[in-house]
Order: sequence, then C-alpha cells, then structure tokens
Amino acid sequence: MGARITCIAAAGVVAACHSGPAPLRLGTTYTVQQSGALAVLESLWTGPHLVTVIAPSGQILRAAASGDLDVVITHAPPLEQRLLIGPGHALLRCPLVASRFAVVGPASDPAAVGTATSAAEAFRRIARTGGPFVSRGDSSGTHVKELALWQAAGVKPTPPWYLESGADQVATLHLADERRGYALADLPTYARLGGTLAARVLFAADTTLTNPYTLYVVRRPNLHAATASFASWAMARGRDGILALRLGDGTPAFVTRAGGTPRRFAPSRCTAPLCPRPRPRS
Repeated sequence: MGARITCIAAAGVVAACHSGPAPLRLGTTYTVQQSGALAVLESLWTGPHLVTVIAPSGQILRAAASGDLDVVITHAPPLEQRLLIGPGHALLRCPLVASRFAVVGPASDPAAVGTATSAAEAFRRIARTGGPFVSRGDSSGTHVKELALWQAAGVKPTPPWYLESGADQVATLHLADERRGYALADLPTYARLGGTLAARVLFAADTTLTNPYTLYVVRRPNLHAATASFASWAMARGRDGILALRLGDGTPAFVTRAGGTPRRFAPSRCTAPLCPRPRPRS
C-alpha cells in the first residue's frame, strides 16, 4: 500500500509527501490507474512504502529521466525509446502486460467505423464524415497511439471536428459521449465505466490496436534498495493479479506480452531475478 500523487508539479514533489525512510517512487499512467491495474498492484505489494505518481506517459518518462522516479510503468514505446532508453536512463526493461485499444463512438455510428477493415480505415472514415473525434491531446500513451493511427490513415486531424480534451482517459470518454463523438479508448478503462457511457465499442479487430505496458527500473546513481524486489515481484505475483482482471464479457482485460524479452541496459550489482520470464498459466 502507499500514497498517490495525481500529477507532477515539480522535482522533489514525491519526497515532500513522505517523511522517514525514502519511499519507493513508482510512476505510472492514468490508464493503469483507471483500468484497475494499479489498485491490484497496490493491494498486493507488501514491501517498503510505495508512493505512486500518476500522469500521462510523456510526463512520467520525463520525471524518470530527471531522477524523480525509481520505477515506471508506461505504454508509449516511441516516447520510452526517446526519453528513457536512448539517453541511457533505463537500467532494466521488463515487458509487463498488454491490453487493447478500441475505437468507441455513438451506437448510430455515422462514420460506419464498425465495418472498417483496419484501424487506419476507421480513422479515415471518421475524418471523411467530420467526426467529431475527441483526443486526449496530452502526450499520453493513448495520445501517441492515436497520432500514429492518424498518420497511418494519411489524415492530419484539424478543428472543428477534432477536439483535444487535455484530460485523462475517463474524462475524455465522457466528453466524447457528450458530443456524440468518437474516441480511442483502452478497453479495460472503458469496461470499468460500465453503463455510464452511451458510446459503444465499434472497432477493435486490428493488431495495431495492441496496447503494451512496460516496466522500467530507472538508472540512478543511488538505486533504491527495493527496486530489484519490486521489479521481480511485479513480473510475477503483481502481473498475475493484473491478468485476473476481466472485461464486461468475461474475457481477460490484460494478457501476457508474447515473446517479450527482458533487457538489462547496464551492469547491475543486484543478483535477484529482476525480470523472470512469463510463467505458464493454467
């Protein structure tokens, strides 16, 4: 168990929120929180005090690069490469779990997204009919994926049909619902909203809509003593807890990342099996 901070205001904000021995500082995203995955991790973790910082992936990765976080869980591979791996701030990379994105929108589906043959085609249809489409617009993993889909569709989205919420996943979905518009959603978060939305899942049948979450141990001059045990635990018992989460139809909300190979980016004194390979599930 631990404390949560829902935004990063300045360097040192985590340390200011806890007295005594330094807490383990975990940075993660709104979709990890709003999907229920974070609550699972926090409820199962019995190690040193955990302080969790919640923000869009881009903000979390920048905080990690600045040395303000010990471990991060994000879902924006291009930003992870540019902000953490490339500059040498990642000590260990552990493929954790994956969920799926989906295009959601009004049941009437004026853009005929539901009959598209690919996610890119679904986005082209939305642009062709003038949306509306509500974007996160916040450098989150969801926003990064959305921009990649617009690029694949050959579309540069523009107002007035393209709106940016600048908010988290839940707020963005509610705004899209109010506008009777479309949005990109991670399925676990959408499922947890239950009957509060009129929007329906219209398109999800494309492998490009895979949503991979990765755990990184941040390379710092003085590693927190609990980083090794947390990474090892998260890839075993913690992940098992996340994999037990279900969507509304009973199917798994998250799956193990097939073929994900752990990678250590720098020598480590730690001898613990930080990132064990996925265990077979019965």
